[in-house]
Amino acid sequence: MTYKGEKCMAPMIPKIPAIGVTGSAGKSTTTAFIYSILKVKWRNVIKTKGNLNLPKHTKRNVQRIKPSHKAVILEMGLGRSSGKNHFRYIKPNFGIITSVGTAHFGKLGNSIKATARAKSVMIQYMNPKGTLLINQDDPNSKLLKTNAFKGNLVTVGVNKKARYQARNIRYLRNGMSFKVRLNNKIEHFFIPTFGKHNVINALFAIAIAHRLRFSPSQMRLGLRRYKAPRRRLNVVPLKNNSLLIDDTFNANPQSVKAAIDVLMKLGEGKEKQVVIGSMLELGRYSNRGHRIVGRYLASKKVKKIFLYGKKARWIKKAAIAAGYPRRNIHTFTNRDQLHKMLKKHITSNNVVLVKGSHRMGMRYTANFLARTYRKKR
Repeated sequence: MTYKGEKCMAPMIPKIPAIGVTGSAGKSTTTAFIYSILKVKWRNVIKTKGNLNLPKHTKRNVQRIKPSHKAVILEMGLGRSSGKNHFRYIKPNFGIITSVGTAHFGKLGNSIKATARAKSVMIQYMNPKGTLLINQDDPNSKLLKTNAFKGNLVTVGVNKKARYQARNIRYLRNGMSFKVRLNNKIEHFFIPTFGKHNVINALFAIAIAHRLRFSPSQMRLGLRRYKAPRRRLNVVPLKNNSLLIDDTFNANPQSVKAAIDVLMKLGEGKEKQVVIGSMLELGRYSNRGHRIVGRYLASKKVKKIFLYGKKARWIKKAAIAAGYPRRNIHTFTNRDQLHKMLKKHITSNNVVLVKGSHRMGMRYTANFLARTYRKKR
């Protein structure tokens, strides 16, 4: 597909399923879940590569669409000013808004309302007769501008009543199991990753597939084949009966709390430790966001807290103020010193969560732990 010029370019109105995915967290995971299911039935499906979710990437993906393609799944980063530019190239007939949170707060106006306005661009510019899916469990999603939407509004949820609702959620050794009612029948599903937030992400994929007339068995197979994107709750076995949880792709208060919840579940019967880097792009919310994480950590039975970066000091202050033992929390601005301290404290039967904003480079710490404590086969 070619265009003579940007100014006269009209957005593509596809006849095939065109799924736009946005939100403050879970975009890449939701996109991957959908892709994994659709590939069970359809060979030719286009998906955003990695997290290349700017308008220029949408343009390139739209230009790749050929008559042989059965569907296209586009992760869309809806920034404050550029977000609507995605829709210069295509009008999705399915729109997903995974959540409205504090990620990139500084770029989106320093308020939840401003973030909700930015995400509502999906509602405004997608196919008005299409299907919009939102997260019923996310209280901030109530701020989305859904009133004027004339298409189908579909909800997913775990704790709140929703059109597609997961029940009987269980942590298993290698993932999560849950049940969903489809066509008046209870169906069992499994995903090879962890966290209730990932059950929500899988529900978006189930809802899309159900509306595209995929069978429950096709959905089950697709979800089982899902491969978690790198650095997103990747669980790495370590020696001495220990585990590493590598969730270092990015971080905001919402995703850090979700990762801590996974740590608590996977760490049952083990000594739990966290290594958290500063959360960036929070704007004026930075101090408060880090303090929320500190208080949350203090409420959990975490043995040791290791913090990296200047902004992370607010996590320490809030955790101590909430009663966490000062002696069990360590702060660093030098990565080598952090790694030396970790070698002293990680022994056996540990589970260690490593988390932080992408630019904090916490992947280097996760790699260090994986190398140092690699489990021998």
